[in-house]
Amino acid sequence: QVQLVESGGGLVQPGGSLRLSCAASGFSFGVSAMSWYRQAPGKERELVATISWSGTTTNYGDSVKGRFTISRDNFKNTVYLQMNSLNPEDTAVYYCNVQWWHVNYWGQGTQVTVSS
Repeated sequence: QVQLVESGGGLVQPGGSLRLSCAASGFSFGVSAMSWYRQAPGKERELVATISWSGTTTNYGDSVKGRFTISRDNFKNTVYLQMNSLNPEDTAVYYCNVQWWHVNYWGQGTQVTVSS
């Protein structure tokens, strides 16, 4: 079955960086667009970034443009989210997502906390 396992979250100071990873299995990763979402306490889940199956096309939410970079390694079946210049508003649970055969699949999420 489809599995998405996120890692790399943690506590970081404002201005710091983190790199999240999402290891995928159970579907054809190499032909699937992948996305990162996040959800802060009391807020709706929002799209952070999307990457095409080839990695040539990426899209970002307005709040992270210029600071976050999504990438993928189709040999390792892994998608990454490099997060720079983090600020407290980036505090959230970050989720990996794929839509496979019209069904949305989510990982368990990884907590990112930005605080001094």
